Amino acid sequence: MSQDIDYGTLMHTAMRGLIKTVLTDVSKNGLPGAHHFFITFDTRQDGVELADWLRQRYPDEMTIVMQHWFENLEVGEDGFAITLNFGDAPEPLYIPYLAIKTFVDPSVEFGLRFESTEDEEEEPQIHEETIEVEPEEEEPHHDADVVSLDSFRK
Repeated sequence: MSQDIDYGTLMHTAMRGLIKTVLTDVSKNGLPGAHHFFITFDTRQDGVELADWLRQRYPDEMTIVMQHWFENLEVGEDGFAITLNFGDAPEPLYIPYLAIKTFVDPSVEFGLRFESTEDEEEEPQIHEETIEVEPEEEEPHHDADVVSLDSFRK
């Protein structure tokens, strides 16, 4: 058994569960009010299904919009299927929850962002540099005056 609690993984699992719950509700009842979603996902993730021409156009990531027209929204345990319109051409997609990078509902300023292990590996390099600074002459130190707040009270 591990000595540490993996809070990052637990949070990602909970947030993906939230997306699943929201999409399940939308599949049953449609989008309420002005709600709409921007979902960015990694097109290279195992299990992503999309047309070859879409994969060529979006080799790394793709953002879909669920708003005015979509159909066949089917929400599963590991991902969701949806048909979206691309230039008057309906295309079915399957997106595993693990492929989702961001989920945003701009109508209520709500958003989730998932950090991947790939992002963690690409940490910026830190370059250390030593700079010698000539000391300045010290100015005399003055003690601060203490003012009682009672003098300002009525």
